[in-house]
Amino acid sequence: MLQYLDDTLKSLLESEIQVLPSTGDTKITISFDTPYQGTIENKPAINCFLYDVRENLELRSSSWSVERQNNGKALKKRPPARIDCSYLITAWPQNEDDIQTEHELLGEVMKVLLRHRKIPETYVVENDFEGQEIPMRLISLRPSNVQSFGELWQAMGGKDGTKPKVVLHCTVTISVPVDEAGEEVALVGVAQPNSQ
Repeated sequence: MLQYLDDTLKSLLESEIQVLPSTGDTKITISFDTPYQGTIENKPAINCFLYDVRENLELRSSSWSVERQNNGKALKKRPPARIDCSYLITAWPQNEDDIQTEHELLGEVMKVLLRHRKIPETYVVENDFEGQEIPMRLISLRPSNVQSFGELWQAMGGKDGTKPKVVLHCTVTISVPVDEAGEEVALVGVAQPNSQ
């Protein structure tokens, strides 16, 4: 399921940021690798690192969905869980010391994220996100769940030459079905077929 979210985010970014605006022809790669020097081969690149997945308790629903069946019964299912998937987004120019291009890339990503409060259905990978509530909520440029970026960069190989980078943060909320089959229940006030 998370790979389909990656594909959806990639679809959004690729459709709206195809080339570097300053050159007009330099193709940009979208990557989901762990963001340290040496892992991102095709540059310039925008890297979206999924670093945190947790249930959104504010969006938790306790109401069950009930679907009437043809047999006088209903299918009762728990609502899907709402899961926040948080990404750290970094930019990787061809030359790692090219801060101007890094900032240009981040500026383009920032515009895309701020333009879309929800991911439009046209970018959602078809047939793969079964049970998804569309459009998916997108929250960007808010504080991240990372407590110390210094520790983060060190944990990701900073000792091997990766310099700390400017990071954009975004969270996409997806729906995860928790009941595969559901539970069949009798409808209240409906006469059941006579079994005789």
